[in-house]
Amino acid sequence: MNRRKIILCPNIDTDINFAKTKQVGDLLKDNGWQVAFCPIFIDDAHNLCVKEFTIPHGYRMSCIEDELAEAEMIITFGGDGTILRAARAASETLVPILGVNLGSKGFMAELEADDIELLKTATEGNYKTETRIMLDIEVVREGTVEYKDFILNDIAIKGDNKVIELTIFGDDQKITHFHGDGVVIATPTGSTAYSMSAGGPIVDPAAKNIIITPICAHMLEARSFVLELGRIVTIELGFKKYNPAHISVDGGDPMHIQSGDIIKVYKSERTTQLVRLSDKSFYRKVSEKLGERE
Repeated sequence: MNRRKIILCPNIDTDINFAKTKQVGDLLKDNGWQVAFCPIFIDDAHNLCVKEFTIPHGYRMSCIEDELAEAEMIITFGGDGTILRAARAASETLVPILGVNLGSKGFMAELEADDIELLKTATEGNYKTETRIMLDIEVVREGTVEYKDFILNDIAIKGDNKVIELTIFGDDQKITHFHGDGVVIATPTGSTAYSMSAGGPIVDPAAKNIIITPICAHMLEARSFVLELGRIVTIELGFKKYNPAHISVDGGDPMHIQSGDIIKVYKSERTTQLVRLSDKSFYRKVSEKLGERE
């Protein structure tokens, strides 16, 4: 069998000394796979000044973008943030991602740290893939697009320190207007993250929706809205509460926005493919991760 390449993406903070990554990498190489070692939080494979660490013996470090063309699968070692970063790199290639959870909740991960033996099933091709939608975002300032990006989880729009004024539209029809700490626009995948913490609904991650959840709105009737994926959501940052604000895409570095800016969020042509090995339902995973016990 002519096997191709599997990319291993450890989070350098949670896979201590790359113990799990090396365990899996050695197993894959023993079974004839090519293995690429791509620490996910290193942007430049030749720049080790971000953190000091030792590369496992028998491996060389490379950038994930340089390995995707020949890759059959990406295996991440960390939490959901590690999967999010891998998904950003792989969004145009449809290379499936298998997450090994070394973090806390790990809603997107398929395996826990003790489930490594199940990887053999995946490498033999006995797995399914689950398609997750993504969203595109634009920041428009005085008619000019200042910023474009895409998301798998969510975008948070927040005041830097104080309350901000927001008006939110769906297909140019006003949905709500409020003063508050901000708003989260999430995909179903991101519904169990910041959106849920802000009081938003838990949505089946295979659904095709856009979820709007106010953050600490100063009004009694502030509620989440769940929209059909084809809608175009527009958020206007108002002038009545003329306070500094920022946006953060998938938990990334904040970008400053100002009163009068218009943020547009809509369906992306990109998708993320997640590997599924078991028949464990999303509902069971929610019960386990959020503390309910039988």
